Amino acid sequence: MLQDRYGLPISTASADARDAYVAAVDSMLCADPRADSQLDAALQADPDFALAHAAVARQHQFYGRMTEARQAIERASERVRGATPRECQHVRIYERLLGGQGQQALTLISEHVRTHPLDVMALSPASSVFGLIGFSGRQDREHEQLALLEPLQAEYGDDWWFATVYAFALIEVGEHERGRELVERALRQKPDNGHGVHVYAHALYEGGDDATAVDYLADWLPTYPDDGPMRCHLWWHLCLLHLAREDGDTLWSTYDSHCAPGSSGQSPPINVLTDGLALMWRAQLAGVEVDRKRWATLLDYQRQRFPRPGVFVDAHYTLAAAALGDWETFEADLEELVTRGEAGKLPAGTVAATLARAFRDFARGRWASVIDTLQPVLDQVVRIGGSRAQRDLVTNTLIAACFRSGRPADAERLMNGHDGRLRSVPRGGRPG
Repeated sequence: MLQDRYGLPISTASADARDAYVAAVDSMLCADPRADSQLDAALQADPDFALAHAAVARQHQFYGRMTEARQAIERASERVRGATPRECQHVRIYERLLGGQGQQALTLISEHVRTHPLDVMALSPASSVFGLIGFSGRQDREHEQLALLEPLQAEYGDDWWFATVYAFALIEVGEHERGRELVERALRQKPDNGHGVHVYAHALYEGGDDATAVDYLADWLPTYPDDGPMRCHLWWHLCLLHLAREDGDTLWSTYDSHCAPGSSGQSPPINVLTDGLALMWRAQLAGVEVDRKRWATLLDYQRQRFPRPGVFVDAHYTLAAAALGDWETFEADLEELVTRGEAGKLPAGTVAATLARAFRDFARGRWASVIDTLQPVLDQVVRIGGSRAQRDLVTNTLIAACFRSGRPADAERLMNGHDGRLRSVPRGGRPG
């Protein structure tokens, strides 16, 4: 029986299908845009290859194409009968994942990896800050993520993909030095690993090593394909570095060329929207003027792509309206956040609505109200999802409000009590 790269049997008699599938999986794991064409090749060689159909479903889900994702997993389900028990369970995981049963999918994954720890495509949906644990809305999710991955170290050995995701889990619980060492090892094995470069950027961010980060990203990013799925987000990391260096001209030229709607290639819409909104808000916190046209463009994009707030988008959903002073839109969106949060339709509940009120008050210059709103929920912000670097949007807003309200000692306490790199980031018009 043919095997995948991890030595697991796969139910196809076609060596061409196997080879194309193995290549596609590696491409998906390293954010290489060739994955789609490689999966097409696998299915041309064997149209009944169930795991390839499941991988197609995962690709569609990654890009937010949920109708196509559900159609693909239906094809996988029809074809997996008669395959190995491991493959049947693999497909069942995706059935739950794409059927809106995230917790059931996570439970299956946790059970599955005890018997099949190297089933990488079954594990991957639960292995990142944008995964089933990362978007669970649970306050202890970062340690939960580490607890899922840590027992698998011996099974994966020096595998570059596992080193990448394990490094990210370490970084997110504050162990950025260990994470950096691990992801550097992964990148030595596979230098074109876009997800590895992303994790490395986070390690450098948390460690405050901006000089290394600028040099590395400026050298590596031009080699990354324009249609790569991480294009927007990786260039966004470089934009943050330009912001930290107070280089506004380079910041906006980089954003316009690689991150803005219409310029971000095949980047997932969730990245295009949330990265853009967060960057502009953080720029304004640091005293950088943001053209209203940029805000308006993102608000239009939000309306087209996310007519209703969902996970992680919810925390950013009112930023553009607040920045533009479009209070009619803002209040309508806030009401939607409250309604969906109270109904249990957002993993973080009403945390996003609370953040929205703080953003509104910040835009109106009500610094004391921002502080009173954010301080009690700081320990809940982890529930919105995303990384520490992304959630600095909230911490930076609070710090800026403290400075602007004449409470520099409170701002200093927040900065000194925050793990990582914050001392190097300008906020509120003065360096941190």
